Amino acid sequence: MKNQKGVSLSGLLVWGFILAMVALVVIKVAPATIEYFKIQKAIKSVASAATASSTVPELRKAYSKYAEVEHISDVRPEDLDIAKEGNQVVISFAYEKKIGLVGPVSLLIDYQASSSGRGKGE
Repeated sequence: MKNQKGVSLSGLLVWGFILAMVALVVIKVAPATIEYFKIQKAIKSVASAATASSTVPELRKAYSKYAEVEHISDVRPEDLDIAKEGNQVVISFAYEKKIGLVGPVSLLIDYQASSSGRGKGE
């Protein structure tokens, strides 16, 4: 008699459950991560287009236009920290995103970035 090889039904169910949970997390987290990268792109664009005479309200208005076009809702123009390092404008932000997974279980992600390429506060 030959030895049979393969996956048992219980093994298939366990692996199916694990794959379903991983897929659930990815599906729930992906939109928040995509929006984070949109925000990063917007602040880098605004900071690179800034001139030495640009004011904070002008920079917030420029970001507001990017946010409107890209449908960004997590970070408003008022939430931006705008500073000047040398001759360069640096725009940074930080926020928390709470993502509900299943029932009372949720995932809290701290997002932060800066147009200088370093994280906020570094």
